[in-house]
Amino acid sequence: MTGWGDPAVEGLEVYIVGGAVRDDLLGLAAGDRDWVVVGASPEIMAARGFTPVGGDFPVFLHPRTHEEYALARTERKSGRGYRGFVFHAGPDVSLEDDLRRRDLTVNAIARAPGGALIDPLGGAADARARVLRHVGPAFVEDPVRLLRLARFAARFHDFSIAPETLSLCRALVRDGEVDALVPERVWQEFAKGLMTDHPGRMFDVLVACGALDRVAPGLVWNEDVAAGLAQGAARGLDLAQRHALLCRGSASGLQDRLRAPSACRDLARLLPGLLARLAAAGAAARDASAPTPVDGPAAWLALLESCDALRRPERFEALLAAADCVRGDVDPAAWMRRLAAARTVDAGAVARAAGGDPGRIRDEVRAARLRALQADI
Repeated sequence: MTGWGDPAVEGLEVYIVGGAVRDDLLGLAAGDRDWVVVGASPEIMAARGFTPVGGDFPVFLHPRTHEEYALARTERKSGRGYRGFVFHAGPDVSLEDDLRRRDLTVNAIARAPGGALIDPLGGAADARARVLRHVGPAFVEDPVRLLRLARFAARFHDFSIAPETLSLCRALVRDGEVDALVPERVWQEFAKGLMTDHPGRMFDVLVACGALDRVAPGLVWNEDVAAGLAQGAARGLDLAQRHALLCRGSASGLQDRLRAPSACRDLARLLPGLLARLAAAGAAARDASAPTPVDGPAAWLALLESCDALRRPERFEALLAAADCVRGDVDPAAWMRRLAAARTVDAGAVARAAGGDPGRIRDEVRAARLRALQADI
């Protein structure tokens, strides 16, 4: 048994808060539960076997379920950026105090042991009305809240954003608070937003409040990029593929700013080149008088080599799927068949037959691969 009725929390004043309550009201599948403990201290939690994991404020893991239990807390602005806060957690902090420090009203609802909602900020009404609304004026103190709002707008795409909340987002940008966001924190929210069903809305919101150029300098966001990303989401592509679709019109320096994982960076680096070669091949197929053939075994091999497909076939297949979201005419099966044909060449055997001459090895391996591709026509 977990939560209420659990001996580990018996006698404590505990509530489920945040996303689990919100999603239950919206009829969505239950995810992780977050708990708030009112009237307790770190010593009480430790005595009950809870493991402290919080840094700036007391958060504890349940001794058996490992769910997170946080002491009710308040926060006070003490400096710029999302780290410029002083937290206070103690037996004197009420549940309502804790709810008032949260970002959006739909995330500031608690459920009591008997099932009753504690909703002092009208979050349940906003959930019914499909509105994302800030809890209070302190929203402008934390730039992460702007990113979270944009991400929630992508997840809950049928929710509107309260006009006054967008105004506070613009104030965060105007006052320079968003400039304190570190790339790792931006990427954390981008990654979550990209994996929603409507990821483009996250970037539309950032554009609407003037924040996109500040949190992701150099990111090109336009209708063409948005359409490709929407296709990627509709087809259920993974994070690296969606990231590549997001960045395909942007300069390479964006990757250093976002600090994305290497798998995401790799696809973002390779996708524009693949699209360019596919476009050239498509143009050649339409123009039989083209003086230099850009389709056929030589062009196929050049494309495979440009993507390092011979060594990384799984990544190449992921690239093809992303490219088809942009073009709509890519034949992944045909390309994977060509790749399989090229990979039948035993480079080691060719090298031994060439007597170790590097130049000869390179030429003969290439010739063998071209023959294999020619045979596939």
